[in-house]
Parts: sequence; structure tokens; C-alpha cells
Amino acid sequence: MLGLTISVVMVMAALIAAYMAWNIGANDVANAMGTSVGSGALTLKRAIIVAAIFEFAGAVFFGSHVTDTIRKGVLDFGDQGFSYELSQNLMYGFMGALLAAAIWLTIATKYGLPVSTTHSIVGGVIGMGLFIQPDSVNWGKVLEIVMSWIISPLLGGLIAYFSFNLIKRVIMNHQDPVEQTRKIAPLLALPTFFVLGLALQFKGLKGFYSNLDAKGIIVESHWLPPKDGTTFNPLLEGAWIPINSLLVALSIGIVASSILWLILRRYEFKEEGYAGVERVFVWLQIITACYVAFAHGANDVANAIGPMAAIFDIATSADGTLSTDQVGVPIGLLLLGGAGITIGVATWGYKVMDTIGKKITHITPSRGFAAEFGAATTVLIFSMPFLAVPISTTHTLVGAVVGVGLAGGASAVDFRVFWKIAASWVASLPVAGFGAVMFYIMFAGTPMNVVVVTVLAFAITGYVVIRSSTEREDVDHVEEIEVVAPLPSVEVMGVSPFELFHEHAIAVERTVSCMAEAISEAVSGGDPTEKIAATVSAELEADHLKASLREEVGKGVRITIGRDNFLHMISRQDRIADYAQNVAEQLSFRTLYDNAEARDNLLVMSKTVVETVRRYEDTVEQLKNLNFSGYTRKEKDTLFLLIREVNILEHRADEVERDSAAFVFSEGDEEPLAAMHMYRVLQRLDDVANACEKAANAFLPIVYS
Repeated sequence: MLGLTISVVMVMAALIAAYMAWNIGANDVANAMGTSVGSGALTLKRAIIVAAIFEFAGAVFFGSHVTDTIRKGVLDFGDQGFSYELSQNLMYGFMGALLAAAIWLTIATKYGLPVSTTHSIVGGVIGMGLFIQPDSVNWGKVLEIVMSWIISPLLGGLIAYFSFNLIKRVIMNHQDPVEQTRKIAPLLALPTFFVLGLALQFKGLKGFYSNLDAKGIIVESHWLPPKDGTTFNPLLEGAWIPINSLLVALSIGIVASSILWLILRRYEFKEEGYAGVERVFVWLQIITACYVAFAHGANDVANAIGPMAAIFDIATSADGTLSTDQVGVPIGLLLLGGAGITIGVATWGYKVMDTIGKKITHITPSRGFAAEFGAATTVLIFSMPFLAVPISTTHTLVGAVVGVGLAGGASAVDFRVFWKIAASWVASLPVAGFGAVMFYIMFAGTPMNVVVVTVLAFAITGYVVIRSSTEREDVDHVEEIEVVAPLPSVEVMGVSPFELFHEHAIAVERTVSCMAEAISEAVSGGDPTEKIAATVSAELEADHLKASLREEVGKGVRITIGRDNFLHMISRQDRIADYAQNVAEQLSFRTLYDNAEARDNLLVMSKTVVETVRRYEDTVEQLKNLNFSGYTRKEKDTLFLLIREVNILEHRADEVERDSAAFVFSEGDEEPLAAMHMYRVLQRLDDVANACEKAANAFLPIVYS
């Protein structure tokens, strides 16, 4: 009977731990891959594959083979050991804490909120500790955790802010940013890989370097420093950062920097301008993302299997009590945690990735690199033995993303999204704690209750999540039915709103070109029907892009210049194509005024308008470059000159329209209807040029910001 009880407890605990690991993968994976997906460095599919590989490798091969019986030291039961009664209470308490934290993570992931899995399970442990033995809570450690909500995002944000500002000033503001990247990128790689080298030792590989005694207890490491180090001098015994660690990290930095220098010396950039710069930062960003995923798997797998290991220790011990120090973690539990994290990444990881990568601020590869470097550096600093403060990678990366956004101005950050995320951080401890107490009470110390309560909790959670998803799909379906002619969506993964805005400008220019061909055909006396149809088709393509662009912005993608301003710019730009289509359709109403000079004037007007639209498209391309540059003064000045050229060309079109209209009215008395029709076409052409001017002038607030 006792064996059956232990088996039931172990099976249910393993099931809850697997569910927790799945949630860790679904929520925390955004720490590693959210910025890479948001910047377009990796597609969602590739990000999931890369994250799954490195998360699993970190969890299984380098996950800590020992774990604290009480997560992060938030509970302290003294040195007298654990009685049988207390140990049994803790066994069910750990299951309640795991289940409560996992359900909270499911809710947070459902709404795309990146919360800390570490702090969620810590909240659950605190809650059950308060209920089981109130004086066991280590409030000093709890205060450290609360302080980390402020300290880690702030420091991560500051490092990311200054990192991207350095990139912007040294590379983006240079006259030849691609050539400057060849020189500077290897220098940036040195400190980057030095930090990653140290972080890998102190975070990712700390379990690998640890030595265990016969009881599975961690003993002195021959590589990493002891926690009770006494000096910063790396040459002395007891140094917090020993010379061997520094030399390994420095070697990694020098090798990586040298390799990048050799590659860039021979690399022929297919991309021009900032696109070439971002290509280099794609490589650096993916490397830092792989490190974050690896270190996350190696460390945070303990949030699922740590409490499970304690349950396993109690259930399998001869006297049914918990070990007083640290317990060994069987490889089976590491496999369970690694598999759960991997499945979580693949199935639900995209939700939080979307928030990290798009909704807080606009991310490019250079911005994403700066954010990940800021996060990795901050995590490393607080992992040093002389601090050892339990900070959240999630909190740190969110702060770093905000810091990168602020490098482009306060308007570049959607603080509404950030405050929602911050509120979810504060809620993690009390929600998980309260849930842990409720589950502990309902478990009532019996395996059968554990089975019933857990199954019901899974069923209710699954029902709520599925029902809310179905209701949202029903609403979307109704909205689609109400549209008379739904436009096909354009795939925009990995494409920034400014890039898509430029694609729309190209489609608008194509519409105007087709319109000009229709005018040329009509002026020569031919049949413009085919060219008119081509104009209508090109305008429809522009509408498709406009719909996709509005949909992308409507999803909550953060636009540096503000969503309302950007939507206004889209409408202004789309009006150019609308007017061009109207010009083409005017040609089908009747034959043009049959006067050679009047027709030549119309052709001149058409060419002037086409030239205005082409210059406007150049202006939109420059707007895209300005965004990539981080809004440098150099690119703002170039944008201003292009806007001015569009205004000059529009003024020239006004003059041509004025002279052409005067000729038509003075010479068209014999064919008044045809002359009036010619005048209407001239007016509509002038509308196209005016629309270009207004669309370009909508960019002026960006220049003066």
C-alpha cells in the first residue's frame, strides 16, 4: 500500500513538473528569441528550432545535477533537520507550488505577458511556507527578489541604451556605415564574447564545473570560485573571479573577434547601406540569442525539476524525510524538464515572442543585439559570487528592450504594454503564493486528492484557455464576414512596418507608372483599355499591402513615430494610388481633346507627376533608412532634402497644369466637351502630385523631432 502511495505521488508530481517545464518553454523562451524574431534575424520557425536545440542541450547536459531543496533560499527551517510530518507537508506543498506557478504562467502566456518563471515558483514556495510554518520565510531573500524587479530592468536598460547609442554614433552616423562596420564590428565582438565567455562559466556551466561528494552534495569547485571568496584580485586564492576564468573568457573574445575580422575583410555585402550593417548584427544577435537559450535551459530547468527533486528525495528516502542540504537530480528528471521546455517552445512560445519582439518597441538586429548584450551583462553581474542576487532574465531583457527603445526617444516605447508587463511581475509572487496554499489545502495530504484536484485544475485551465481562444476566433470570423471583399493578407514575418511601408510606396509608384502608360497610349490615339486595367490591378495590389500594413500595426506592433501618425501616413500615401486610378478611369469616359499641343502638354504633365512620385518613393526609402539608423541627424537631414525636392517637383507640376489648362480653355471652343474632359484629366493629375506633397510633408514632424 505504501509503495502504491509513493507511486501515485511520483507520477502526479512528474506530471505537474512536466506541465511546469512546458510553461517555462512557452513563456521564458522569449528571453532568448523574442528580439531575434521581432528584428527579422530569425523567422519564427527557425527561432523555435534554434531555441529548442539550445534549451534542451542546456537543460539536459549542463543543467545543475544538484538543487536547493528550498528554491533560492526563501525558506529557512533551521539546522535541526526535517521531521517526518514537516517533510510530508513540504512534499504536498511543493506539488501545490508547482501547480499554482504553472497555471499562473499559462494565464500570463495566454495574454502574451513575459513573467519570471523563477519568481513564479518562488512565490508558490513562499505561499506554502507561510501556511506550513510562518516563521520559515526568509524575508531578507524575499526583499532581494522584490528589489530585483527594479534593479535588473534598470541596469539592463541602461547598458542596452548606451550600447545602442554607441552603435548609432560610431557606425550608423558614419558616411559609409558598411565600411565602418567592417572596422568596428570585430571590436564590438571582443567585449561581447568576453561577457558571454564569463557568463557561460558562471551561469550556463556552473553545474558542469561542480564536484559532488558521495551523497550528491556540491563541494569545492576546482574551476569556479567559492561563494565565500574574499578578494577581487584574480591572482589570489579565494578570488571571486579567478584568473583562469578571465583568461578563458578573454581567449573566447579574441578568437571570435579575429574570426569576424577575417570574415568581414573578405565578405562582399549584397546589401547596401544600413541593410548591410544589419546583416552583420544578425550574426551577432543570433549568437547572443543562442547563449541566452543555452544558459536559460541550464539554469531555469531547475524551476521545474528542483521542487520535483525535493519530492523525489522525500518519497524515496528510507524515513520519508527531506535532506537538509542539497539533493541529487536524476538524469531522468533533467530529460523530463528539457523535453517539457522544448515542447513549450514549439507549441506556445510565439505568444510572448510577439510581445518582446514587436509590442514594446521596434526592434532591428542592431537594437536586438544591444538588448541581448545588456541583458547578458546584467545577468552576469548579479551572478557573481560577491552578489549572488536572484534576478529574473525576463525582467532584465524587458528592461533592456525598453532601454534600446528609449535610445530613439520616449515615443519609441509603448509604456502601456510595459506597465501591463510590470504589473504581471508584481502579481507573480502573491498569485502563485495564494494558489499554492489553495492547492495544498485541497490536496489534504492524500494521493487521491492530488489526482482529483490536479486533473480538475488541468481540465478547468484548458477549458478556459480554449474557450477564450475560440471566442476570439468567432469575433474575427464575424468581422471578416462583414467585409464585402476581404483582401488577401501579405506575409510580413521578419519585415518591419517601415519596410512594408516602403513596399507599399513602390506599389503606389507602380500604379502611377501604369497610369502614365495609359495616358501615353491615349495621347498617341491608341486604345488605353489594357493600360487602364493594369492601373486598376496595380492599385489593388497597393490596397492589399495597405491592408496588411494596417493589420500589422493593429496587432500592437510598436511604431517609433506613434501608431496614429503612422496610420495617417499610410492613408496619405494610399491616396496617391487612388488618384492615379481615377486618372486612368477618366481616360475611358471619352476621347481626349484632339489637339496636338494640348496632348503634348498632357504628356509633359504626366511625366512631371511621375517624376514627383518617384522622388516621393525615394523619400519613403530614406524614411526606412532613417529608422534603421536609429534616427541619426545625418539621415534626418537627408530626409528633409528629399521632402523639399518633392515639394519643388509638385510646384513644377502646378505650373505645367496651369499652363496646360490655360491653353485648353483658350483653344478648345470648337470642342468644349473634349476640352473640359482634358481639363478634368489635368486636374486629376494635379491631385496625384498634391497627394505626393502632402504625404511627404507628413514626414516633417519626424525630421524636427
